[in-house]
Amino acid sequence: MAVEQTLVLIKPDGLIKSLTGNILSRLSETRLVIIASKVVRVSRELAEQHYEHLKNEPFFEELVEYIIGDVHNTHRVMALVYQGDDAIKKVRDIVGHTNPEKANPVSIRGAYGRITTTGVFENVVHASSSPEDAEKEIKLWFQADEVVGDIYPVKDAVLKEVRQKVWA
Repeated sequence: MAVEQTLVLIKPDGLIKSLTGNILSRLSETRLVIIASKVVRVSRELAEQHYEHLKNEPFFEELVEYIIGDVHNTHRVMALVYQGDDAIKKVRDIVGHTNPEKANPVSIRGAYGRITTTGVFENVVHASSSPEDAEKEIKLWFQADEVVGDIYPVKDAVLKEVRQKVWA
């Protein structure tokens, strides 16, 4: 078994339906360790980068609006990084099939997901599908210093003229 990391996103529909505790309880069955967690206001740029591999699909814009939170009028996503032996497979087994109607009814997506009348998959969570995707997604959603441990190569950098919000 290989120690892996995987990104898990609790999407806006999971948050608006107050499923965070249920989802985290189910994911705890994996016995993996959470090494990063935060609530994110998803920008259009982040959403488009996350779904970049689907940019030529006819449903791309719906995916972007969904993850941004426009569909559910809540602009929050909970992002987590889990780590441990075979993390990707363990998480994906509990999360279930992307299509909620094809997902095992005891999986997270099978229990809480749905397909809307307009055909949008409200599948509550995202989970990385491969080590390569996990690395790309973790680096997209988290800064190196937001993750406990150096899971990928890092370097120290002095940043100048970085614009960010600070407390007034």
